[in-house]
Amino acid sequence: MKQLNVKNMVTAAVCLALCLVLPFLTGQIPQIGSALSPMHIPVLLAGFLCGPWWAMAAGLIAPLLRHILFHMPPLITAVAMCFELGTYGLVSGLLYRRLPKRNSSIYLSLIIAMAAGRVVWGIVRALLSGASGEPFTWAMFLAGAFFNAVPGIVVHIVLIPLLVMALRRAGFFGRTSPVPA
Repeated sequence: MKQLNVKNMVTAAVCLALCLVLPFLTGQIPQIGSALSPMHIPVLLAGFLCGPWWAMAAGLIAPLLRHILFHMPPLITAVAMCFELGTYGLVSGLLYRRLPKRNSSIYLSLIIAMAAGRVVWGIVRALLSGASGEPFTWAMFLAGAFFNAVPGIVVHIVLIPLLVMALRRAGFFGRTSPVPA
């Protein structure tokens, strides 16, 4: 059990490090970076790899740590992202642990986690806008959570299940029998 906890902690730390580094790959063109949401990938992946609690911790920490170290994302965005990414890690990890170990469960866990995280982001953004006096409308929520995020949503739905399935086949999750589609 102790070996599993160390493995999960190290996996969460690697995912946290990826949250700090991946935005540099897309950061030169801000529109691409915000559309692909590179910080979301490691946190969603952490939910599958190290479970809900470690993934939630990585998601809660990553945006604020990145803001402190690199002044990006802006503070209000970072705070809202903390809750969004924390929700991603928590929900993807909880669902993946509870659902049957099928490839379809990876997709279901991922899609529900992404929807839940975006709703939480919208709620936190609305609360922050009320406190700061900046407007946050329904149209701004839909644009930020869905319409402008379509490229990232597509990348996440394609990439993350492929990575989880590949890691499962490689034995990352321990001894498992082949999983039916």
